[in-house]
Amino acid sequence: MKRFLCMIFMLSLFVCAIFGGAKKETPENSGTLHIVATNFPSYDFVRAVAGGTANITLLLPPGAESHSFEPRPKDIITIQNCDMFIYTGGESEAWVDRILGSMDFSKKKIIRMLDVVDAVEEEIVEGMQKEEDEEEVAYDEHIWTSPQNVIFIVRSIRDGLSEVDPVKASLYRKNAENYTKSFDELDKEFQAIVDAGKRKTIIFGDRFPFRYFADAYGLTYFAAFPGCSTETEPAAATVAFLINKIKAEKIPVVFHLELSNEKMADTIAAETGAKKLLFHAGHNISKKDFDSGLTFLEIQQANVPRLREALQ
Repeated sequence: MKRFLCMIFMLSLFVCAIFGGAKKETPENSGTLHIVATNFPSYDFVRAVAGGTANITLLLPPGAESHSFEPRPKDIITIQNCDMFIYTGGESEAWVDRILGSMDFSKKKIIRMLDVVDAVEEEIVEGMQKEEDEEEVAYDEHIWTSPQNVIFIVRSIRDGLSEVDPVKASLYRKNAENYTKSFDELDKEFQAIVDAGKRKTIIFGDRFPFRYFADAYGLTYFAAFPGCSTETEPAAATVAFLINKIKAEKIPVVFHLELSNEKMADTIAAETGAKKLLFHAGHNISKKDFDSGLTFLEIQQANVPRLREALQ
């Protein structure tokens, strides 16, 4: 950790020395905003609101593990030279706080998405493995899994864009309104499925980054690890607990996450006869999906029939 902090400090000095006196392109001299987003949800939200009028950089490479990401020197330079910076906050992005504390960002618009919604602490439910070195209280960072949270975040991005580039404020308002209507509709679809479902329990043979989703719709959940866990190999007792839970409650589906090795879900499915399905958190996507233009909204819409099957 000390080595990493030292690296950040030295990189900060390097950036300030090399770029401190350089002319930075701004909305006034380039006509285009440069926006940096740390992960796919924030990238796709601002892309929808900006409507093609901004230069948007996604820091987290498609297909990469989001919880272990560390910025490269060019990433720090990119952040230093942007007009607007959007990040989630929380333990996985602690590196952001170190960067923001080492440079002057007083003239940049910064949006920390955890500040926009009512954040909740990660919780350890029955049967779930807790990391051995986990002592401090950590907030669940996966705030975008609730459609209503997405609406709050998008409105914050709309306001931030309008502040930085007031000339296009009406466009940002229009785009945000259309976008949030889609998530209102999605919210209603999820609620209707839960209301009509035979059960209110979901099982994940994986990490569980859906705390906000479960809370929004009154769902009970069981999983191997909390959402921000770095663990990948479950204890035998954890797998046995999930298998017994599925058998006891006759749960028809075991979920896995995107970009997962799926081994745990495969084992549980084989032992119980439950169907293995993807439930996509949208935290990151594959390079193939990114290159094809897959959107966060499309990801969440694809979760609708999967939830229906799990609760039937």
